[in-house]
Amino acid sequence: MESSLNKILCMNRQQLSGQLYKYTNVVKGWQYRWFTVDAQAGLLSYYLCEPSNDDSNPHIVGNAPRGQVHLAGAVICPSDEDSKTFTVNCASGDMMKLRAGDARARQEWVDGLRAIVESHSISAISLAPRDQLAAHDAFGVARQQMQQTELSNAALARAVENVASPLTHTDPDLLLLKALSAANTHCLLQCLGLLQRHHEQADARNEPAF
Repeated sequence: MESSLNKILCMNRQQLSGQLYKYTNVVKGWQYRWFTVDAQAGLLSYYLCEPSNDDSNPHIVGNAPRGQVHLAGAVICPSDEDSKTFTVNCASGDMMKLRAGDARARQEWVDGLRAIVESHSISAISLAPRDQLAAHDAFGVARQQMQQTELSNAALARAVENVASPLTHTDPDLLLLKALSAANTHCLLQCLGLLQRHHEQADARNEPAF
């Protein structure tokens, strides 16, 4: 297991870097950022950069990362709104909405990030006492369910946008449904993150999580 884990970490450390669009907010919208992954530490970092045709030689602004998140316990989910967008939902409750250059690039990022999340889960489980394994398994199942929930939420949003006559996508009831679905999904992700952090802190103190 250790040999396979090291191979995964080495592979992703070499491959997972590149330019992605990051959704900032409604006003600024999508912004170019340069992303790198420290597979050993399980950290996803991003830097300010200027768009470049040469993805391997970007013009990065400054030396310090603009931000970074821990990937341990994260949920990596392709978006159903298009073939380029995906989200990184962290155990802390933070969420990044990212967009790759094309569908193939998105798949490479999703597969690579999921491999790192899984490798850190394997590492944590291998070090955990027997009575903690069930909890790790439960969080794994919960993360998978959240991935399906995110896909369903994206599918609902897409259906509302493409609704046929006599309704329109600006119908108040449909807008309310869309907003509630998004809010509930975000709330569930935050709850999962809080539970996971509580469990990790309890593990560190060798106390029961609940």
